[in-house]
Amino acid sequence: MKTRVIAAFALLPLLLLIVLAAPGILTAILFGLLMAIAVYELLLCTGFVKSMRLCIWCALSGFWCVLWSGLNIGYGWLLLGILIFWAVLFAEMMYGQMKLPFETVSLCFFAGSVLPLLLGAVVRIHAMEDGRIFVLIPFVIAFLSDTGAYFTGLKFGKHKLAPVISPKKTIEGVIGGVVTAVLGMVIYCLFLEVLFGMDVNYIYALLYGILGTAAGVFGDLCFSVVKRTAGIKDYGNLIPGHGGVLDRFDSMMLVGPVVEVLLLLIPVAVK
Repeated sequence: MKTRVIAAFALLPLLLLIVLAAPGILTAILFGLLMAIAVYELLLCTGFVKSMRLCIWCALSGFWCVLWSGLNIGYGWLLLGILIFWAVLFAEMMYGQMKLPFETVSLCFFAGSVLPLLLGAVVRIHAMEDGRIFVLIPFVIAFLSDTGAYFTGLKFGKHKLAPVISPKKTIEGVIGGVVTAVLGMVIYCLFLEVLFGMDVNYIYALLYGILGTAAGVFGDLCFSVVKRTAGIKDYGNLIPGHGGVLDRFDSMMLVGPVVEVLLLLIPVAVK
C-alpha cells in the first residue's frame, strides 16, 4: 500500500507535466513507448505468445498506431501501417508452415492495432483544439474513480462485484468511484469556467463522470479476465506497487476513447 501511494505521487505529476507542457509529438512518443511495453506484457509476459519476433512486430505496430494519433497526418498512413502489420503476421504464419495458430495471429493483431488505437485516444484528445485542457479529463476520471473505489471499498465494501474475476472489487467501491469521479469533473469544470472563461455544461460533466467510471471499471475487469486466464497476478513489475503498464493503464484503455467520443459529440465546455 505504501509503495503504491508513493509511486503514484511520484509518477503521476511527471506524466501530467509531460502531457501538459511537452510538444504534442513528445506526448505521442511517450504513449507510443508505453503501448509498446503494454504489448510486450500482454503477449510475452502472459505466455500467450512465445515468439519474441512476433512480439517485436506487434510492439512496433502499437508504437506506430499511437504515434499516428499525434502526427496530424492522413488516415491513409494509419491504414497503410495496419495493412503492413496484417501482411507481416500472415507471412509469419505461412513461413512457419501453418504451425503458428490463427488464434495467436488474431491475438497479435488485437494487441498491435486495436489496443493502440484505444490508448491513442489520449494523444488524439491532446491534439484537439484546447486539447491541453481537455486531455486532463480522462486522467481525472480514471485516477479519481480508481482512488475513490479503492478507499470506499476498503472501508465499506461488503458486496463483491465480480468475485471470480476481481475478488477485491466491490459494488460499494464502484459507487464510491462514481461519486469521486463526478465530484472531480464538477470541480474541474468549475476551474474551466473561472480560469478560462469557458461555458460549461455541468449536466454533461455528471455524464462524463458516470460513463467514464463505468468504462474504467469494465476495462479493468476485461484485463483482469486476461490475467486470470493466463494465471498471473500482474502483467509486470515496472511500476512499484502497481505492476506493469497494463496494470496501471487498463482502465484508461476504455476511459480515453469514451471521453474522446463524448468530447466529439457533447463537449463539456466551449469558449
